[in-house]
Amino acid sequence: MILLPCPYCGPRNASEFRYIGEQGERPDPNQAAPSAWRSYLYVQSNEAGWVIETWWHASGCRRYLIVERETVTNEVRAVRPPAAPPRHRLLDQAEETQGQSS
Repeated sequence: MILLPCPYCGPRNASEFRYIGEQGERPDPNQAAPSAWRSYLYVQSNEAGWVIETWWHASGCRRYLIVERETVTNEVRAVRPPAAPPRHRLLDQAEETQGQSS
């Protein structure tokens, strides 16, 4: 069983969520070839290790979440709303702020 820590509802079983897919760069709609769109929509790396994915809490708050998950152990490192910056950027910003104040 995978427990996803929803920031709005608390820890919930993954069966309450719908997997949307891995995060990737969206092709430019005005310049992308059909093959680029097919790749963006249907091809996933499916690598063992840490991935950033989008999930939708269908049976709870009905919000989209960005989940950093280890695909082998299903360990969840971070969950955030889609508009929030990635966790590593937040850590980098905190380190920069500390370095400037010293």
